[in-house]
Amino acid sequence: MRRRVMSMLAAVTLAAAALAGQTTSASASASASASASASASTEGRHAEASADSRPAASRPADPPTEFGTDWHDPITAAPPVAKPATKSCRVTLAETEFRDFTPYKGSYTPPKGCGVRWSKVVLRLEGKVKGRQFDRLGYLHIGGVEVLRTSTPEPSPDGIAWNVEKDVTRYSDTLRADQPVEMLIGNVVDDTYTGVIEVKATLTFYAAEPHAQRRPATDTPDRVLTLDQGTLTTPRNSERIVAEVYATGSGGGCEEFWYLAVPNEVPYSCKADGGPYREVQISVDGQLAGIASPFPNVWTGGWSNPFLWYVIPAPGAFDVRPLQYDLTPFAGLLDDGRPHQVDVSVVGVPKGQSGWSAPVNVLVWQDAGSARVTGALTGHKESEPDSSTTYTPGTDEYRLDAKGGHSLTVSGYVNTSHGRVATTVTRDLTSTSTHRWTDGENNDALKGTWTDRQTVVSGHNTLRTNRTYTMDGATTLDADNRLRTVIELGDRAETGRATGAGGTAWTVLDDTYTGDASYTANVPRDQRHAVGTSRERYRLTSPNGCYDRELHTAQGALTVDRRRC
Repeated sequence: MRRRVMSMLAAVTLAAAALAGQTTSASASASASASASASASTEGRHAEASADSRPAASRPADPPTEFGTDWHDPITAAPPVAKPATKSCRVTLAETEFRDFTPYKGSYTPPKGCGVRWSKVVLRLEGKVKGRQFDRLGYLHIGGVEVLRTSTPEPSPDGIAWNVEKDVTRYSDTLRADQPVEMLIGNVVDDTYTGVIEVKATLTFYAAEPHAQRRPATDTPDRVLTLDQGTLTTPRNSERIVAEVYATGSGGGCEEFWYLAVPNEVPYSCKADGGPYREVQISVDGQLAGIASPFPNVWTGGWSNPFLWYVIPAPGAFDVRPLQYDLTPFAGLLDDGRPHQVDVSVVGVPKGQSGWSAPVNVLVWQDAGSARVTGALTGHKESEPDSSTTYTPGTDEYRLDAKGGHSLTVSGYVNTSHGRVATTVTRDLTSTSTHRWTDGENNDALKGTWTDRQTVVSGHNTLRTNRTYTMDGATTLDADNRLRTVIELGDRAETGRATGAGGTAWTVLDDTYTGDASYTANVPRDQRHAVGTSRERYRLTSPNGCYDRELHTAQGALTVDRRRC
């Protein structure tokens, strides 16, 4: 069964930064009339259908009895980016089509008429494709900085259109100067796979709001850096440093489904020495500096069943959220004006095997009152990494139970113009999964949970971010060659920021997808008799309000679009 999966794939805004625990603080505006009810986000996933002018109220549709040659354009329940009511300027980054693996290369010039300090910068990617095509992965770079990692929906014969919105204000430093642009959505077009992917990428800049309404300047980093042949040189007055890594297991091989891997001695098509445990690590000069659990991305052909994802994609499929690492404890070391080696590695990947992409951006906040910041790393404590599997063979079913975990605490200080600031970053990762399958992998099921908990104490500020990812899915292929997939995916986060009153203000995200789809395998498209339902509910609450949207589909028709709050 996994071989079939691999062959198919071979070819809101509120509190995003707070939910990441790094880049910006969360704020919500809970206006019921605003579709976002959301804050300035620097990392949230914002994908809306091209028909986002549809009313917010539920518009039930009578679904067909099975999938036809056309269906509703892709849509997600995530909130669109909240936009300020200020003057705006738009710049086109790219307008092109992808037929192969040739990158688009162009240039970017900052807009005129909206100043150089913006209250918001919004990236919008619009896409079209028709015919037959696999899901494809892509990226967009401006000045070498990765501003978007994305995947595409699989098209209907009649064609689909979709768009993605993302708050990219945190990259303002890069956007203030002329820059080269590079974009690629690798594609194959031939007599069988006919879908040419057409895209247009734009940036909309919103002029700074009146002074009293501006967000704190600390929300947006002063510098955005990339690695130079694996090395990083920071300004000598850097007082806060955050790395972000767009880590994805991809490429059509087993690392696309890393959560299904089994040890070498176990009879299954995707193997790895240590089983399914994965952890994305970042190091500075050879010393472990940060750990994170990768998000279990599912692209739009995933789990052998594209009918699950034609209208509602899995969480994060269109806008991959970067992993973030607070490297501020290392600032005293990095501020010496010399290049330092920064490496990203993925624990658990078999030696010599590719399959992961992990580009790095580094966000830097500088001390405006000092030309030189000094400091030191004062503490580094790491638990022994824990990864184990238990294999249970059987006559009718095989089973692999896996668990893993790791923790890291790093402390340091910087001497700034406003005094000594000590920072301690504590991160704790856990994972558990149960994988069941039968001979030939005709039945294949996984239930897994991954947690990533982080606390950052910096000076008098404390930020806690608790993330939980869940996957509970099963694919079966019966004697009549009928393939069915039932799956539930969860992306949950709780972010708590200490308040002056001694309490904690919490922002809570719960993005849940469920789907059930079946079709007749190994026959022409018009003989598949595919049916399927999917649902997504995206809920976001904070001290300032809430956002709650729920979508239902059946056989490609949008049957429910309900908003609460």
